[in-house]
Amino acid sequence: MVAIIVHGGAGTIRKEERISQVIDGVKEAVLAGWHELRGGSALDAVEEAVKVLEDNPLFNAGTGSVLTLGGKVEMDAAIMRGKTLEAGAVAGIWGVKNPISVARKVMEKTDHVLLIGEGAVKFARLLGFSGYDPRTEERLNQWEELRRRLLEKGETRHWRKLNELIKEYPEVLRSTVGAVAFDGEEVVAGTSTGGVFLKMFGRVGDTPIIGGGTYANEVAGASCTGLGEVAIKLALAKSATDFVRLGMDAQAASEAAINLATKYFGKDTMGIIMVDSKGNVGFAKNTRHMSYAFMRDGMEKPEAGV
Repeated sequence: MVAIIVHGGAGTIRKEERISQVIDGVKEAVLAGWHELRGGSALDAVEEAVKVLEDNPLFNAGTGSVLTLGGKVEMDAAIMRGKTLEAGAVAGIWGVKNPISVARKVMEKTDHVLLIGEGAVKFARLLGFSGYDPRTEERLNQWEELRRRLLEKGETRHWRKLNELIKEYPEVLRSTVGAVAFDGEEVVAGTSTGGVFLKMFGRVGDTPIIGGGTYANEVAGASCTGLGEVAIKLALAKSATDFVRLGMDAQAASEAAINLATKYFGKDTMGIIMVDSKGNVGFAKNTRHMSYAFMRDGMEKPEAGV
């Protein structure tokens, strides 16, 4: 039994017309991954699915990533193989089109797990990744408006001010894309993000933290989305796979992980997708929306929703 599931980020989609566009986007990604999965490996499937999401400006990863407080793009990505526990990640990278592919190269070409900032950019250039500006006009306009409103509220030094802004503009939280796949032998998980709008320079979320936002082992894999600080504090992706090890399937484990996030940090914080080594898929959220799509053996078309 082979399976793949993708997500396009947890949060709130305020424009109704965006919902159908986002669903189409995750369907496109899961079908691209499914094509790779049927003819190859879970590793190739996850990378390809995440690349499709990174290339779609609707999502906060790769092209269309949100901007930092200073107006820059600083992206994070990670990929992990469950069979070998090999992993690669980049944090605070800029000037590349597909951070997930750079993360894979970190896994395959170095003895390290995580490269950050300028070092990650230099590594990407060394391996032939050309320069690219992932900012879009829509994200620049959003940044100008959100930054103006944040400044009008007073200090920008503390996130409690940003929390007030998030309540008024919940789409600020909509972040991160990911994919998890099982090819019959191995589970692989991958995640990519532009982070949170107006984040402080140098801020790194859960996506590139192995065990935080991305994790895979011999029993399951998980990709998280939402407030990165929550997933880091709970080691949420690893915790979710531990639930599978204790006997849950991917769906039950996803729900247990989100219940954990809600218990400690409240609603509107997290979403998660999973695949276990029996080919079961799982997804759960405590936010209003989380776009997802999945394919399993026996399905003729993806199942998708928000």
